[in-house]
Amino acid sequence: MGFALPTGTAWHSSEVTFDVLVEVRLRAGIADPQGSTIERALPTLGFDSVTGVRVGKAIRFSIEADDEFEARSQVDDLCKRFLTNPVIEDAHVTLAAS
Repeated sequence: MGFALPTGTAWHSSEVTFDVLVEVRLRAGIADPQGSTIERALPTLGFDSVTGVRVGKAIRFSIEADDEFEARSQVDDLCKRFLTNPVIEDAHVTLAAS
């Protein structure tokens, strides 16, 4: 037996849409050959003072959840299961209600 709303009753979802930015970075101590290559090339372009170059990736998407805690929990699970290699990468998550 299904749930039916009385006629004329509007259904309003309590879910909020959050804009998500996941920044994936190599963990400290993990070699970053791409960052090293960029850093070595910079002086030839006149950027002598740049050091410590590390390369990562940024992933942006939206997610619907009841609240920020639930959204963060879902995003953390997504990061661990799919978006990062937890052995060598860390994820920094930024959430903002849209």
